[in-house]
Amino acid sequence: MGTRPRRLRVRQRRRIDLLIACTVLAAVIGGCVWIWWVFAGAAPRLEGNVALGGLQAPVEIRRDAAGVPTVTAASRIDLARALGFLHGQERFFQMDLLRRSGAGEISGLVGEAAVPLDIPHRLHRFRARAEALMERLPPAHRVLIEAYTEGVNTGLAALSRKPFEYTLLRADPVPWRPEDTLLVVYAMYFDLQDGDGWDQRRTALARRALGPTMADFLYPHGTPSDAPLDGSVLPEPPLPDSVAAPAASAPAAPPPMTKGSNAFAIAGRLTATGSAMVANDMHLGLSVPNIWYRARLRIAQNGASSLDLVGVTLPGTPLLVTGTNGKVAWGFTDAYIATGDAVLLEPVAGDPLAYRTPDGPRPLSVVTEHICPAHAECRDLEIEESIWGPVVAHDPEGRRIVWRWTAHDADAIEFDGPLALETAGSVREAIDAAHHTGIPAENLVVGDRDGHIGWTIVGHVPKRVGLADGVPQSWAEGGRGWQGYLPPDQVPAIVDPPDGIIWTANNRIVGGDALKLLGDGGYAAPGRAREIRDDLKARDRFTEADLLAIQLDDRAPMLEAWQKQLLSLLQARSGDPRFAAMLEPVRDWGAAAKPESVGYRLVRSFEEEAIRLVYGGFGAAIRQEPGAGSGPLAGQLAGWPTLRLLVDQPPNLVPPPYKSWKEATNALTERLAALVDRDAGGDVRQFTWGARNHLGIHHPIALALPLLGRITDPPDVPVAGDALEPRVLTPGDGASERFVVSPGHEAEGIFEMPVGEAGNPTEPYYLAGHRDWLEGHPSPFLPGPPRWTLTLTPG
Repeated sequence: MGTRPRRLRVRQRRRIDLLIACTVLAAVIGGCVWIWWVFAGAAPRLEGNVALGGLQAPVEIRRDAAGVPTVTAASRIDLARALGFLHGQERFFQMDLLRRSGAGEISGLVGEAAVPLDIPHRLHRFRARAEALMERLPPAHRVLIEAYTEGVNTGLAALSRKPFEYTLLRADPVPWRPEDTLLVVYAMYFDLQDGDGWDQRRTALARRALGPTMADFLYPHGTPSDAPLDGSVLPEPPLPDSVAAPAASAPAAPPPMTKGSNAFAIAGRLTATGSAMVANDMHLGLSVPNIWYRARLRIAQNGASSLDLVGVTLPGTPLLVTGTNGKVAWGFTDAYIATGDAVLLEPVAGDPLAYRTPDGPRPLSVVTEHICPAHAECRDLEIEESIWGPVVAHDPEGRRIVWRWTAHDADAIEFDGPLALETAGSVREAIDAAHHTGIPAENLVVGDRDGHIGWTIVGHVPKRVGLADGVPQSWAEGGRGWQGYLPPDQVPAIVDPPDGIIWTANNRIVGGDALKLLGDGGYAAPGRAREIRDDLKARDRFTEADLLAIQLDDRAPMLEAWQKQLLSLLQARSGDPRFAAMLEPVRDWGAAAKPESVGYRLVRSFEEEAIRLVYGGFGAAIRQEPGAGSGPLAGQLAGWPTLRLLVDQPPNLVPPPYKSWKEATNALTERLAALVDRDAGGDVRQFTWGARNHLGIHHPIALALPLLGRITDPPDVPVAGDALEPRVLTPGDGASERFVVSPGHEAEGIFEMPVGEAGNPTEPYYLAGHRDWLEGHPSPFLPGPPRWTLTLTPG
């Protein structure tokens, strides 16, 4: 009689288990359907016909298998409108983040956590500046931006559902406005330039705490390894005789990675094509999707083409950033010239808001900005503004410091130059266009079909007077300040150098009077530039593949002196098994940033820990100064003074809190051993470069929702490269594109881009081309055969 109840219980359990399984399966299926609904509904239209209001004539968009569009229109206005449609369809969320970054409004989309990001950006009030600038733009440029804006909003509206990011954030996209295009350019100012004068403020604090000789030594303007185009050499700062510093240390990190790029050009007499050849890889934060949108933009009427641009565009703007027009090819690197100066305001007794100017006392204006995070209450931010710019900090005496910045000026964004660059027929015409361009100051590297090459600064160069010291100074007497901008004929330029090669890698490009005109805005360490220069000088004939090989060069000759220092220290402590185990990998380190290399990681970590030790020791005096802030203590050139101290070991310059160099270097090797313990469990064989240097490319929302990354992000694999070599690649930062092209010979050109073209994981070409970029496989510069055709018709 007990058998039947047991059978009933077994059947009941099976029914319950089946019900649970069905419920779980239904939930999984429902979740998958919801995810598909969220993502697929926001995918762009690839084929068919779409009406686009304002078009003068139909526009044909042909995408290849990688999703790269060839856009053929009858006019430049139609081209801008169609490009806006594509950007609105594929990259609207990215564009939204860029405009919000420029305006200091990211928290309005993502919430309270982004307020600390918004505040330093909001100080510059770029939304108000963008609105005012739109009113002053020439009518032709305003029409171009308005057409682009209409295209963006039509593209966004043509999606079946809003971009998936907004669904996940429980938000709705705000339509694009013409001034938002200007805010995207302002966002690049923030990304590429100093927005608060910390480098100058830090130098002043160092001089006050350590004395001018020690400050100039720790923060030099050049090194013996500099690789400028003109061969100029700057004097080395002398070792100080003494320094006053506390017997303590402060937290210090190696200098932050320079936002920059590599760009180099080869004269036609040295190339296989006979035309000049240009290579460019712009180093920026890497994300999903990529910052650039690749495109071929053509104007054709009656079968004849009057414009044929190939390269990358910046979503949010209607222009080609870098690439070729068939006659001229150009690339950019961040120039790091002096585009800002910290101004020390002299107060006026009896009036807390007054400050002295050459024209007498003036009151600060106080503007209230409202920061309104999503799902939270608004807060007020009071901004004090002077005739020279907003107040960004205070000095140790409590005096206000303002930041005078080219980004604040009415001509900070100008379209004459970029539009002229699109149609330039020679290097000379391209350089002239550069001098009539308003963007963050960049090195322009250009080559033309006739074999000429050139370099100059694109963007406006301030005419600075009495400001060579590189510290905050008063402009109240009128002897210091800016006197407008350099006229085009005074902006330094180099055309057709005798050796037929030009290279830039965010380094100092010129010396002498030219350097005095350009100033120093924080040039990068010269290692990359020197290696590129030496690679170029090692050959007398070049193909596109040769230049790609230089872009992919991950060798580290600039670290050889560090390797020798580390090897010497390890040998002195080889009786300790921890250091004995490091000897062989350091001795046979390979001098290259390969994922499998243990020696490279040991040498690189040694360099970083040495910078921490030196700047953490002497930087304690800076940190203790009132108004020191929290910016990095180490500058871009910190490796040179650090290495010199390690080599010379002057007894009067032992970094605090150590009493001797032996004690300091022992502490340095102990730090290295502690890293091996922490990251490799004490097994030095596992302390590989690839274990630290991984790809690290993520969708911005995936950082908060890791499960999203399983859908959006490429595999986070170990990678070759570093911030020091031409092959710049560290987690989440690196070459945002690579191209090599000879104008007039685009069919032989090379183009690579991480993550690829698509912004939505359901697009059929999602991550297309990513592996070529990751592994350095050359892929074609021109789009391939059309796979999908979309026609935009006048609406």
